[in-house]
Amino acid sequence: MPVFYTPIPQNLRVGLANVSVLFVPMLCYFNIFFFPFWWISEVLMLHLKCTYDQCLLVTEMVLINIFEVLRVYLGYVGNLKEKVPELAGFWLISFFFQLPILLFFISDEDTIILPHERAVHSLYLGFLLGELLASFLPLRIMTHKLTQQFHMRQFGPVQGLHTAEVLPLFGLPYGGRSVLPVRDIQPR
Repeated sequence: MPVFYTPIPQNLRVGLANVSVLFVPMLCYFNIFFFPFWWISEVLMLHLKCTYDQCLLVTEMVLINIFEVLRVYLGYVGNLKEKVPELAGFWLISFFFQLPILLFFISDEDTIILPHERAVHSLYLGFLLGELLASFLPLRIMTHKLTQQFHMRQFGPVQGLHTAEVLPLFGLPYGGRSVLPVRDIQPR
């Protein structure tokens, strides 16, 4: 049984003109300047503390260093170039790797947590939570735009990510036919 769809209105536009949000690159920019100070203070605090789990703390420091470079790069590229995989990678690395490691640094009861260390980790955690919250909305809007663009392609070629001029219904590629059966609902 064929399914018939109504034609798309001519004034339908796919998404907004610009989805990137200024807060994500701004927070990444401040995070880049704060990260060396955080790293130096963390190395000094590790030198002052002589605990049995210092190997675990050093391993977490190495992981944070690796993930931070990758995370900030993906945040910039994903937000400014409006690329969903990069921004989703930024969000996932932030949420599943950096956030648990920072929460461990702040809340580990077995190690001595110095006041300076707690302050520096709290500030870094504030940057991380701000970046997570600021990048969630553009990621959601971009995925919605790409979903709309995917559904619009069944009716004709989409000129770009920002706007899609809907072509006449029967001026489609593939010999003038859509993949789905389309019925013209106009009075005769």
